[in-house]
Amino acid sequence: MFHDSLVALVTPFDGNNRVDYSSLKRLVDFHVEQGTSAIVVAGTTGESPTLERAEHIELIGRAIEIADGRIPVVAGTGSNSTSQSIELSLAVADPRIAAYMAVVPYYNKPTQEGLFRHYTAIADAIDKPLLMYNVPGRTVTDLLPETIARLASHENIFGVKEATGDMDRLRQIRDLVSEDFRLYSGDDFTLRPFIEQGGDGVVTVSGNLAPRQVATLCELARTGDAEEARRLDETLQPLNKSLFVESNPIPVKWALSEMGLIEPHIRLPLTPFSAKYHEDMRSAMRLAGVSLGENA
Repeated sequence: MFHDSLVALVTPFDGNNRVDYSSLKRLVDFHVEQGTSAIVVAGTTGESPTLERAEHIELIGRAIEIADGRIPVVAGTGSNSTSQSIELSLAVADPRIAAYMAVVPYYNKPTQEGLFRHYTAIADAIDKPLLMYNVPGRTVTDLLPETIARLASHENIFGVKEATGDMDRLRQIRDLVSEDFRLYSGDDFTLRPFIEQGGDGVVTVSGNLAPRQVATLCELARTGDAEEARRLDETLQPLNKSLFVESNPIPVKWALSEMGLIEPHIRLPLTPFSAKYHEDMRSAMRLAGVSLGENA
């Protein structure tokens, strides 16, 4: 399936709180040019909980059209309702979709058996590969290695985005699954050791701003160039930090607006990026080699 850097794409909005498709085209073109392996559209970084059903379907469809085969599109269709996740996945079904991604159900706090049945039901209903997304810091519920191993045997489930940042967890999962089951970091801070210790890549927030740098870091870590990987990682760590001083995707959307790629709009209940963090973010972007727009 995919190696290296998959970008968790933001959803750009205009001043009237509508999806901004001209900005979406700029973002997709940017990632094609910068060497991103795939884009995840309408995931949680894409503010999926605030997208209306019709918007969600149109957003994925338009992204596929804009990508036009130049870059794989992974459709984010997860929610805390199994039936809604299935229905949405079927509604956006398109031969050009590379895969689906579904986050662990949030708020409900399902048991491990509930998670197993949730993902099995989705995978049974779709005709494309499914990537699971475990982020207990946001969902509360943790998809445990033993449950991942049970699900890994499903022919339609190809991997997991593991956002705990725990290297012991990575090793536990790797020991329980086959070699072709894909493990992606969902934590930019620990991306380098994750790949060096057996991971396949990352679903990244930082890659929205520095896609070529993150893609290069993945390649260096994967090919064993530890010293160069460490040096590049050091230039990205301040950016990783700045991108999580407030809830994602608040900081990354502001930073993309500083690059001139989108307008700085975000939907409630999220609010605009606090001014007290602006200069630190600009400094981190420059250190990471990110080009700011003319007005930044």
